[in-house]
Amino acid sequence: MILAILVLFILALSLLLILISPGKLATLKNKNGEIIQTAICEKVMLPINDTHLGCFIQSENTNNPVLLFLHGGPGSPELPLLDIKDPDKRLEQLFTVCYLDQRGAGMSFNKSISPESVTMEQLVADNLAVTNYLQQRFQKEKIYILGHSWGSALGLKTIEKYPECYHAYIGTGQVTQQLPSEKLAYDYVFHHATEIGDKRALRALKKYDSNSADFPSLGYITSIRLSLMNKYGIGLEHKKRTMYSQTMRILFFKGYTLKEKVNYLRGSLFSLQCLFPDLLLDNMPTTFKIPVYIIHGEHDYQVSYVLSKRFFETMEAPAKDFFHIRRLRPFSIN
Repeated sequence: MILAILVLFILALSLLLILISPGKLATLKNKNGEIIQTAICEKVMLPINDTHLGCFIQSENTNNPVLLFLHGGPGSPELPLLDIKDPDKRLEQLFTVCYLDQRGAGMSFNKSISPESVTMEQLVADNLAVTNYLQQRFQKEKIYILGHSWGSALGLKTIEKYPECYHAYIGTGQVTQQLPSEKLAYDYVFHHATEIGDKRALRALKKYDSNSADFPSLGYITSIRLSLMNKYGIGLEHKKRTMYSQTMRILFFKGYTLKEKVNYLRGSLFSLQCLFPDLLLDNMPTTFKIPVYIIHGEHDYQVSYVLSKRFFETMEAPAKDFFHIRRLRPFSIN
């Protein structure tokens, strides 16, 4: 009897997972819930540089400018994590947006990808190939490029090498010096945990030394760093979301099949292992041939707001601006 119930539970769960994983997104609708007739909502697999890269292309009107969106992580495609309920606030109203799952991440992950092929240099080359596809398909001489977190480091490298392809660059949560940023974040979390008496967090944090040569280790990154940042409102969002809520967003995301959702989780760890050392290198370019615009939240410690602002003040570009997402309450330390 117990075995039969267990089998039925597994079958029901499997059916549920299949039903919530059609691998296709719904067509864009307006505020009244009506389908926008000029909109596109596509899932595309592109043969790029010896592999296939997956992307979602969405737009309310393909006559709009084109925007290439580079996700963070490394290895964390962000369309499943976006929760934009108001159509007037989505990028697709102003742009034709290509949400690229980078090599080794999301639906671009496959077990045959060599770790040696997943490098900053290779991903920059992939960006160029995807950009060329978008230019040709939508008949645009240039497009826009936006990078978030890890994607902002990748974005700077891309526009440094191929400025002729882009109108402008937008960086959100702009990476500049990630190793000092990680140390600032550790210090903040340790101080805050001490201040509020979070003994469990302190026990976990004391296992790591922010001044050691191997800091931040992958173990620290994957175990407590992000969970504590999210808990204290300085991580993925200022809202105190748990990793469970993020995982649920991915699980219920309809754009991925069940296999692609499994690959999302596999690709996230794989990409971190391959690319996080590149992220810690202090080698971001500071001189650019196109306009650069940075958007950064003052609560952000996952990528340091202070270091991003300092980078902006010293960088050179034909035009530049820095947009603050202001603090809603004071932090206990700077």
